Amino acid sequence: FDWTLDPKRQPLLNDPDPSYWGISFGKAVPEVLGVPIAYAVRARFVLLRDLGSAISPTNSFHFIQGLETLPLRYKVHQENTEKVANFLNTRSEITNVIYPGFHKNAEDISRTKKYLEKGNGPLVGFELKDGKEAGQQFIDNLKLIYHVANIGDARTLAIHPATTTHSQLSAEDQLKTGVTPGYVRLAVGLEHIDDIIEDLTQALDNIVLNTSKVA
Repeated sequence: FDWTLDPKRQPLLNDPDPSYWGISFGKAVPEVLGVPIAYAVRARFVLLRDLGSAISPTNSFHFIQGLETLPLRYKVHQENTEKVANFLNTRSEITNVIYPGFHKNAEDISRTKKYLEKGNGPLVGFELKDGKEAGQQFIDNLKLIYHVANIGDARTLAIHPATTTHSQLSAEDQLKTGVTPGYVRLAVGLEHIDDIIEDLTQALDNIVLNTSKVA
């Protein structure tokens, strides 16, 4: 179907979409793919992004099963994350540990008490003083911890945003979003805390920099 025949009736497929660099799906999709499937493409890229997927009954059942034990699991997430944050705070390679328990600004402390009254979550970020190369090497050195972008897993996960999720942005734009060259995000899982810290320790210890390339 040619979705450009009546732009006033289908504005979402004809007006420039600011969230996708101002493209008109009705025009751009046929030009790129050679077939007039703008509606399906927009549903896939925009509606799925905004509203989420319509999950199957089986997947819904699995979600419910997981939710039943979430309070028990979340306590371990919180305990492990606090210990990881305290460990990271002792490392000379790290200039900043980003964790709600370490807030010093009065306004941030107030928000933490208001919204995280039952404890902090499983996320902790840190900034390596030697920048992008150090961040990449840290990720490559990990053995137990998984290098993936999602959060909330039973496994501990790590990502270096400057070279992955935010790599399409310029260095200036990365900084505007809070991503510094050496920033690493951890989503701390349910493994034994000794195993998590051992992996973090060896990954930090084995960073070997070419000083001429340090970001």
